[in-house]
Amino acid sequence: MRTEFAPAKINLTLHVTGQRADGYHLLDSLVVFAGVGDQITADPAAKGLSLSITGAQAANLPVSPDNLVLRAARAFGADLGAGLTLEKRLPVASGIGGGSADAAATLRALAALWGLPLPAPAEVTALGADVPVCLAGRPCRMQGIGDWLEPLSAPLPKARLVLVNPGIALSTPLVFKALEKRDNAPMPADIPLFSTIEALVDFLKAGRNDLEAAAISVAPRIGQVLDSLASEPGCLLARMSGSGATCFGLFAEADHSGRAEAKLQAAHPDWWVAEAEMLE
Repeated sequence: MRTEFAPAKINLTLHVTGQRADGYHLLDSLVVFAGVGDQITADPAAKGLSLSITGAQAANLPVSPDNLVLRAARAFGADLGAGLTLEKRLPVASGIGGGSADAAATLRALAALWGLPLPAPAEVTALGADVPVCLAGRPCRMQGIGDWLEPLSAPLPKARLVLVNPGIALSTPLVFKALEKRDNAPMPADIPLFSTIEALVDFLKAGRNDLEAAAISVAPRIGQVLDSLASEPGCLLARMSGSGATCFGLFAEADHSGRAEAKLQAAHPDWWVAEAEMLE
C-alpha cells in the first residue's frame, strides 16, 4: 500500500499574459502549497483500476470515469492494476488545485507501487494545467499553459495561510469567459530572494490575480470573503487563488491565523475554512 498527500495549491500571484490560437491561456504565477489537502492511497490489485472516495467532501465528488484520479492512473499504467482511495478534504472546483493535486498524488503513489519512474511535467499537462506544478510539489514560478516550471532558488519566508471558500464550486471556463483583458503584464523577469515576510508581501502586492475581478463578477460572495480576511488582525495580504472561489489570507504569526480561522468559521458555519502552514 502507498499513501500520498495531495496539498492544496495556492496561486500567490496569477497573471494572465495572453491566449494561444488553440484557446489555452498563458499564465505567469507564483505557486506555493499549503499544509492541508487530500490523501491518495493505492493498494495492489491483480488487474484493473478502481476508485472509492471518502472524507468530508466526498458527497460533492461522486465516482465517475472522468475523475482525475482515474484519468491519471489510466494514462500512467493502463495495463496495471490498483485499488485507489481518495480521502477528499478540499472543496471541489475551488481554485486550489484539488483535482490536479489528487492526480499528481496518484501518479506518485502508483510510481512507488508499480516501481515506475514519474512522468515528465510535459507528459501530464493534458490532465490539467495545474498537474505539472502539483507533481513538482514545491514553490515554483509557473508559466506558459502550466508546462513551464522554475523552482524557486531559495525557500520562502515561513508563513501561515487561512483558506476560505464560501461554499461555491466555480467553473474555470466561466471565469475566463468573464475576463475582460487577456494580455496583461507578467511578473518581473527575476523573482528576488525574500529574506523577510515583509519583502515577500511587498512583492506580492505589486502583483495580482487577474482572474479575481472576473470571478467576483460571477460570484460576488468572493468579495465578501476577501473583505473578511483582510479585516482580520495580522492579515498581510488577502487574495483569491486560481480561478476561485477559494481565497487566502497570508499571516506571519500562527496565533493571528489561528484566531482568524476560528472567528471566520464561527461567523460563517457554511464556509469552508482551513488554517495551515505555507509549505517550503
